[in-house]
Amino acid sequence: MLFAVKMDVALPQDLDADVRTDTLAREKAYSQQLQRDGEWVSIWRIVGQYSNLSIFDVRDNERLHEILWNLPLFPYMCIDVSPLAQHPSDISAEWKKGPHE
Repeated sequence: MLFAVKMDVALPQDLDADVRTDTLAREKAYSQQLQRDGEWVSIWRIVGQYSNLSIFDVRDNERLHEILWNLPLFPYMCIDVSPLAQHPSDISAEWKKGPHE
């Protein structure tokens, strides 16, 4: 299942510097492992904001929920999830089907 996920991050100004550094390092390692595993398909920075728009390809809603809740930055995030479906006007859909379908 494909999902578009917008994540807005708001770290507290008074967050301890060591906690901030550790949290960001764990977030990077976790997100990059999910990318290597193919579940976090892409991540895009939203210009001018501490936000990203990411595409996830996971087996079900529960797996996405598990991934998001385990993000080290989760306590500091506002997250918006949108399930995705193939658009009938997507010309790449025909290419993916091939002549046999």
